[in-house]
Amino acid sequence: MANITRWDPFGEFSSLHDRFNQLLGQPRGFFRNLAPSMEQPLEFANFAPPVDIYEDDHNVTIQAELPGIDEKDLNITMENNVLTISGERKLENQENKENFHRIERNYGRFTRSFTLPSTLDTGNVNAEFNNGVLKIVLNKVEAAKPKQIKVAVNKSGPAKAVKAA
Repeated sequence: MANITRWDPFGEFSSLHDRFNQLLGQPRGFFRNLAPSMEQPLEFANFAPPVDIYEDDHNVTIQAELPGIDEKDLNITMENNVLTISGERKLENQENKENFHRIERNYGRFTRSFTLPSTLDTGNVNAEFNNGVLKIVLNKVEAAKPKQIKVAVNKSGPAKAVKAA
């Protein structure tokens, strides 16, 4: 047998209000980063490196900031017009992590995926890694490149209006 309950549209607001109060009431929850202490646990979290994407008439360029990552720890794949950049930033001295007082830089695995438009030549991708910046250049297909259209000028004089019959 199914239970039927009456829906209260304002009931959701009180539930949200209770959850927000609970969040603010937790001393190590919302405000934990405002008063840092030496007792904070050393945590390794996944991260998403920042990316710039820009285009010109002939290419689309993706640049990702990946400082502290070795080229051998990067993996770039293209499948079904989805470009995926993945890799891992490793902590240099993992065996001495008990000597650290604070670790604020992000370490661990990361993955960034970008759905590309069909106007790009995904078979011709150039990637270079220099000084911690990964630069991927994708060429546009010829049909997608802008074309200049020349306008013919009629030098015989002004056009005459034709009356419809």
